[in-house]
Amino acid sequence: MKAEDLIMISVDDHVVEPPTLFDEHIPAKYRDAAPKVITKKDGSDVWTFNGSIIPNIGLNAVAGRPKEEYGIEPTAFSEIRPGTYDIHERIKDMNAGGILASMNFPSFPGFAGRLFAAAEDKDLALAVLRAYNDWHIDEWAGTYPGRIIPMALPILWDAEECAREVRRVAAKGCRSMTFTENPATLGYPSFHNAYWDPLWKAASDEGVVLSIHLGSSGQLSVTAPDAPIDVMITLQPMNVCQAAADLLWSRVLKNFPDIRFALSEGGTGWIPYFLDRLDRTYDMHHLWTGQDFGDKLPSEVFREHFLTCFISDPVGVQLRHMIGIDNIAWECDYPHSDSSWPNAPEELMAVSEGVSAEDLNKITYQNAMRWYSFDPFVAGRTKADATVGALRAEAGDHDVTIRATDTGRFEKAVGIDMGTLAKNATA
Repeated sequence: MKAEDLIMISVDDHVVEPPTLFDEHIPAKYRDAAPKVITKKDGSDVWTFNGSIIPNIGLNAVAGRPKEEYGIEPTAFSEIRPGTYDIHERIKDMNAGGILASMNFPSFPGFAGRLFAAAEDKDLALAVLRAYNDWHIDEWAGTYPGRIIPMALPILWDAEECAREVRRVAAKGCRSMTFTENPATLGYPSFHNAYWDPLWKAASDEGVVLSIHLGSSGQLSVTAPDAPIDVMITLQPMNVCQAAADLLWSRVLKNFPDIRFALSEGGTGWIPYFLDRLDRTYDMHHLWTGQDFGDKLPSEVFREHFLTCFISDPVGVQLRHMIGIDNIAWECDYPHSDSSWPNAPEELMAVSEGVSAEDLNKITYQNAMRWYSFDPFVAGRTKADATVGALRAEAGDHDVTIRATDTGRFEKAVGIDMGTLAKNATA
């Protein structure tokens, strides 16, 4: 199989929300209090809401820049690719990268909507969050049917209200909702608490996958304030590993057998050992800990409930059958710094030597379609028109040249306090 023959759906990309997000979707009574974009004296564009200022962190929007310009500094909309915030340009960038469809996690609200949850006025918070979800489903995803997998933000501060939101967005065709890796770190009841049962039931009833993105707990694995930034980047999958263990041993999977989770941007190479460890722990300790999965092993239960995702993971690809070939999906991570856009198809093929076309098809699009109940062919596109080669031909001369900025505002990020960085990176 060649790169141009792949059909690719990315289950983890990101949107840098446009300043016009709330123009058409917020009730009039909340318009003045809704989030807004302002330009600071240094030229950076920032969101403001509820007394907070939220910058567009540079690592969140580096698509099209050379690696030496990657950093964590705030950016202006004029300094980032229009495809990060303009849906028409996003589709052009997707075509040029050979990507058929994409699921887009939020940026300024936080991966699980923590910014809105922090507002004291919960009526305002609810109005803003619903407006965001309506924008994402109806406008961002709805403008090009079959190209964007709809995703909704959760209502963290009220499990009953969150369950109602699951059912509301599901009626709009949305089968993905973000959620936090660890609600306890955010001051909410843990996964082990019955508080969340209305949410689990609604998600199970509606076939909505709870997509857990690393960093959504408000914490990243940081060893020491003076550790190099490389330590934090290396340890990022550990957040997702912890969430998987927490959920696997919780009451959730036993009480809600149809619940499904996605471990977003967590990689896959660690999972075979993780599954071995689960089974070993169960064998050695379940008689005194009280765990009971009936006639199943924890590894089997994991495969029933968890979708795993990777960007470029040669170890995970080699061990794909130890993970579960039906539990793996590919992600591009556009426009973040881990993404290899626009050359992602070539990167994937480079780590997929010897992988059958059947396995590749599951990883690159079939598993995503099945887990998220998503049909990229709804608008009449055929599989022949959906390949990397066909989409790139459709893109024509769309410019994907890597360009340095002209502003001179971007400097190498060194000497950064890791605690501050971790807080900002997951805000």
